[in-house]
Amino acid sequence: MALKTFRPTSAGLRHLVIVDRSHLWKGKPVKMLTEGQSRNGGRNNTGRITSRHIGGGHKQAYRKIDFRRRKADVPATVERIEYDPNRTAFIALIKYDDGVLSYILAPQRLAAGDQVISGEKVDVKPGNAMPLASMPIGTIIHNVELKPGKGGQIARSAGAYVQLVGRDAGWAILKLNSGETRRVNSACMASVGAVSNPDHSNTVVGKAGRSRWRGIRPQTRGIEMNPIDHPNGGRTNGGRTFKTPWGKIAKGVRTRKNKSTDKFIVRSRHKAKKK
Repeated sequence: MALKTFRPTSAGLRHLVIVDRSHLWKGKPVKMLTEGQSRNGGRNNTGRITSRHIGGGHKQAYRKIDFRRRKADVPATVERIEYDPNRTAFIALIKYDDGVLSYILAPQRLAAGDQVISGEKVDVKPGNAMPLASMPIGTIIHNVELKPGKGGQIARSAGAYVQLVGRDAGWAILKLNSGETRRVNSACMASVGAVSNPDHSNTVVGKAGRSRWRGIRPQTRGIEMNPIDHPNGGRTNGGRTFKTPWGKIAKGVRTRKNKSTDKFIVRSRHKAKKK
């Protein structure tokens, strides 16, 4: 992948840095693999805003991605690599030997014309999917299931990957990018390789309008407000703890509440950072 910069012929182009997408498919997606989306502006089913600073944005069609990869032992050919506005990673259109079309997350080094396959006894190469029990120790993987048959849930964004570092009594030991080490059932599926578009984190939006195209509305920082309008408001914030608009501490407080899955964490990401 490569990054594109532009001659500063306007203020919006002066700092703009985007990913070069010249190698991607330039047509429309496969219509039968898409569905419409309705925008809610960050509102829930009662009409109340639960996610602030969301609204507008370009119209998008949702691409239905196969996160489960349960079509076993049927080879598929990569037809093309496409851009997906709904995610940071690129997607690949694959055609199985029986004629079925499907979208999958495109890993790095996967190109049009390559062969991919899913099953228990398949080669360890980018794009192939298999159970964690069948993978060699040390394999770099993505789109990892947390429950067998549920579909991939972790390592799905641009450049993300997980490493299989061990196995123990029906469990696979995974090391995440955060430094956390976690147990996952060995029957869970995962795809080989790291997710495509690793340069996504190096992009620069360049202008406010580009954020509006993405459906992101302006946000005023609390420290720029008056004290009556925000807990962080005022000319200075020296010595005070940063808080949310509702007065809760915003920095340095752990927010994880899913204690039912603590038993699967072998080593916390917080302990890994202290070393």
